[in-house]
Amino acid sequence: MTIPPPQQPERPAGWVSTGLGWQAGRAVLGAVRGSRVHERAVTPGAEVGWLLGGPRRCVGAWLVGAAERTPCPHHAVIDPDGGATQCPACQSVDRGLALARDQILDDGRTYLLYLAWFGEGLLKVGLTAEQRGDSRLLEQGALAYAFTARGGLPAVRRAELTVAASGLARERYKSRLKAEHWWSHGDVPHRRTVLTEARTRAHRLLDGHAVELLADRPVVDHVERYGLAAGAPESYREIAGLADGAVIAGRLRPPIGKHLFLDQADGSGPLLLDTRRLTGWTLTPVAGRASEGLILQERVRPPEPDTQEALF
Repeated sequence: MTIPPPQQPERPAGWVSTGLGWQAGRAVLGAVRGSRVHERAVTPGAEVGWLLGGPRRCVGAWLVGAAERTPCPHHAVIDPDGGATQCPACQSVDRGLALARDQILDDGRTYLLYLAWFGEGLLKVGLTAEQRGDSRLLEQGALAYAFTARGGLPAVRRAELTVAASGLARERYKSRLKAEHWWSHGDVPHRRTVLTEARTRAHRLLDGHAVELLADRPVVDHVERYGLAAGAPESYREIAGLADGAVIAGRLRPPIGKHLFLDQADGSGPLLLDTRRLTGWTLTPVAGRASEGLILQERVRPPEPDTQEALF
């Protein structure tokens, strides 16, 4: 009679990253394991080390009326290098994407129209639910912003479209373009002046709209909070691709929107991680290991423009 070998206990599923979000003014990294949720505040100066396990999977969707994220029912595998963190099925029912695509006409909540400044010439107009405070602005990495109007979703959305159509501000900018302005962004008085004047112009455009115009809300500046008072590092390497078995490690700098700078122990210069790339990977904490298995792109501060007039 053959005695069967003892059964090995099933290895518990790892923690799957849900990325970085902002709650009540602090950045939080999230992860899920089944129905369990783990959140960790991003603390500048903390050492982190993550071993990535694949495949990269969809993290589910926030459904209309739900207080928690609903896990992906398909456990779908998603592109390891893609920008999307959800499978097509979850994208189709996610309330945030539905709102961005104008598929939700009204949800009964009060919304704020904002003007956000991401660098010289990068003025954005957008809306956010009033109950979220400035979390939306922090997640986008806005260097400064000013709330501009208040009202129900249909009225604030019409106001947003009016401001965008005027050319005063755009509705979106790519992440890389925002990051290119971290090196040079003027000073606090300049940012405040730009936003104050832009809000005055927006209010003229919105005369007659069914929104409350907010003339006295302060201009809020995030540059110090992001650790960008002296600009971004002179040079750094941006993580452009991840793979099963890769290790991301380093000492955290203050988060900028959904981005993290990680200083490397060997002094090779910081890495920049867009935490949306981390979303969907299974993470195992590791200590004492160097970053490896990453696709990196060099980023260097561009030279200052030569303003000297030609002699001849």
